[in-house]
Amino acid sequence: MKGYSHPGYACSLAEFGTPRRLARCGGWILERPVPGSTWRDAMGCYPLFTCNDWAHLQSDLDAIGSELVSLSMVTDPFGNYDLDLLRDCFDLVIPFKKHFARELNKPLKLSRHHLRYSRKALANVVVEICEEPIRFLDEWTDLYGELSRRFNIEGIRAFSRTAFEKQLGIPGATLFRALYQGRAVGAHLVFAQDEVCYAHLAGFNSLGHDLMASYAIYWAEIEYFADKAKWLDWGGRVGIGNDDNDGLSQFKRGWSTATPISYFCGRIFNRKRYDEIQKARGIGATDYFPAYRTGEFG
Repeated sequence: MKGYSHPGYACSLAEFGTPRRLARCGGWILERPVPGSTWRDAMGCYPLFTCNDWAHLQSDLDAIGSELVSLSMVTDPFGNYDLDLLRDCFDLVIPFKKHFARELNKPLKLSRHHLRYSRKALANVVVEICEEPIRFLDEWTDLYGELSRRFNIEGIRAFSRTAFEKQLGIPGATLFRALYQGRAVGAHLVFAQDEVCYAHLAGFNSLGHDLMASYAIYWAEIEYFADKAKWLDWGGRVGIGNDDNDGLSQFKRGWSTATPISYFCGRIFNRKRYDEIQKARGIGATDYFPAYRTGEFG
């Protein structure tokens, strides 16, 4: 097992819940106490729930019974499932995000804009490919920490040094380091898993941003994975929704050949407890799921 499917990835998020393996499908969820109660619910691992056999997900969830109050997750856009399967498993299934992905066997054709900035970036920075990312734990933590402070990233999305120490040692992890005059100004952590390489996180300091190091890194990723995988997934837009006219989405779209969809899914295992918690907190009608955790991720 590699990447998001590896047990080490679920363990890296143990600050936010107790990892629990779903025995039949092979996926992982995080069990959490419901604040202010003696009950527990669960969420899929951030940012995506992946598993080895989607056909057995329903039997795994049915086996939970009323042990948990609810479960929420975002599905892998490359998972081997269809909407009927998801609707059999969950009470709530809604399109969540378009992911910007590249089919790696296609020729690299870029717009004039992307080609110009890629050449400029490659003239200024050198991209080093590291298949043992743990060697650069401190450097990576500093780069991602700077980005987190700049954009006020908090909670599970901020990732601690402890989490990164586990993630950088996971099989299939590759770190792309952008170097300027021998100094790292940006990096991209990618997880290879089966036929898909998932761009997990990026970190850049202000100099890396000014040097447009991300162009050089994306170029290097396409070249490196061309004979190693079928797809390269750079994830979706920032935030919730599919209004992808922001700058980051336009940047990712320029490298992509497809936009597979991830789905947000929710299931209530114990309706009575779910309603009791929501009522006790005075929460009315809301689109948030689970309703009693409204606003949890800002």
